[in-house]
Amino acid sequence: MAGAAPGHDVGLAPKGVVLKEIVALYIGTLVLIRLAVDLNRLAGVHELVLAAVPILFMYAPVWLCQWRGVDSWSYPLAVPAFRDWRAWVEPLKPALAFALAIAVPFVIGYHVWQTMGVPLVEDALGVRLYPSRPSLQWVFPTALGFLRLLGYQVFFVAIPEEFFYRGYLQTRLDEAYGRPWNVFGTYVGPGLLITCVLFAFGHSFVILQWWHVFIIFPSLAFGWLRARTGGVLAGAYFHACCNLGVGLLDTLYGIVPPV
Repeated sequence: MAGAAPGHDVGLAPKGVVLKEIVALYIGTLVLIRLAVDLNRLAGVHELVLAAVPILFMYAPVWLCQWRGVDSWSYPLAVPAFRDWRAWVEPLKPALAFALAIAVPFVIGYHVWQTMGVPLVEDALGVRLYPSRPSLQWVFPTALGFLRLLGYQVFFVAIPEEFFYRGYLQTRLDEAYGRPWNVFGTYVGPGLLITCVLFAFGHSFVILQWWHVFIIFPSLAFGWLRARTGGVLAGAYFHACCNLGVGLLDTLYGIVPPV
């Protein structure tokens, strides 16, 4: 998809049909995911019920493609075979390039926010964003805990979510709105922006958190990587890097306990 001509995909699907389809898929999938999360969180059902979350994210679009009579691989809603290590490793390059490019400014921004921004907001609004004020405590996750978190973020969170949001939603919206904008040599369109908004609000629909609006910003990169590489793995890897980075920093600043 990288370097495609302006207006690529325009006219392949009527906007009204695509929007109705996207809304039905989005709401239907998130309602079922919210149900699974609430069964575990509120009703005490075994955490195995949470396996429904990645299953729904990955297979709901596939089932919709089957209902529409189209090939889900064309979106693309597939990952390489595990033995095809090159196909798994190659998307790591752009993902790690993005991660390294933002690492230093992100860490600085995180420190300023937690040590200066959070106290200002809490004092101004008279609320507590966290049980105690964050401070750098130099507490790291254990090696085993970090490896578990890595596997969880890549395979349970990032890949399924990228399947759903960038693999299907963004691609399907591109079929209706096209990709007329050249951003750093890759054509994208309104579908990327719409998907970023749906991505952020989808998190809040499942479990409301005040900071969810900010995930629109990294999701812009997830969508660009999908358009640039023609697949979802590069965006999924960068998605996992972002989640791991925040998780590590949250541990270092005492916001969450070490795993």
